[in-house]
Amino acid sequence: MNSTPYIHIIEDEESISKLITLYLAKEKMDSKAFFNAEDALQELNSGKQPNLIILDLNLPGMSGFDFLEELKKKYQKDIPSVMILSARDTDEDIIQGLGYGADDFVTKPFSPGVLMARIKANLRRQSFNLEKMEDYIQFGNYTLLLGSCVLKKNGQKISLSSKEYEVLEFLVKNAGQVVSPEKIYQNVWKVEYGDMTAVAVYVQRLRKKIEENPSDCQYIKTEFGKGYIFSDKSVTHKI
Repeated sequence: MNSTPYIHIIEDEESISKLITLYLAKEKMDSKAFFNAEDALQELNSGKQPNLIILDLNLPGMSGFDFLEELKKKYQKDIPSVMILSARDTDEDIIQGLGYGADDFVTKPFSPGVLMARIKANLRRQSFNLEKMEDYIQFGNYTLLLGSCVLKKNGQKISLSSKEYEVLEFLVKNAGQVVSPEKIYQNVWKVEYGDMTAVAVYVQRLRKKIEENPSDCQYIKTEFGKGYIFSDKSVTHKI
């Protein structure tokens, strides 16, 4: 998932589409609106992939149900999550929509606040499922996703360079052990000799990104004359 959620809105009523776009922007989410399903499918084939699709059923041309069928054919493995937003509120419509592969069904008229809460819940569920599918290490409010080399805080991605990630992963995997700058350098830079001050530079960068108070570290502590130790007390899940 992108660090900033990206939503596709497929809705032919412009006033509703604009309202949803406005509320998503207030929640710091990016979005793109489509007034028909055909244009949305074309965008999926060539453009930036969304985290979630908000889909009306009664659309000009291709219906919402037809869109879901096409989506299943084209994206058998990585189907974006779909939330149906429709005035069609019979049990049959809801069952059919979910049966076609939608993840949620919201009926019109709707409360924008409730809609945003459902969107956030869906995005959180996606993040949780991603973390379950790959090995991860949890410390404090942070999750280190080992397969995708990503650090998240409360589900939101933290920007790290590749070397920052590698240093952090090495420290976290050795939580509770004092590791010298030489050992970090050898394992991350993959050479035996070099400029050891690079290790201190990257540790300092990491502290600025993950520590609430870098002058009183909760996670990456210094053992003077020996090296660094990552607090094993903070680690709540370790592979």
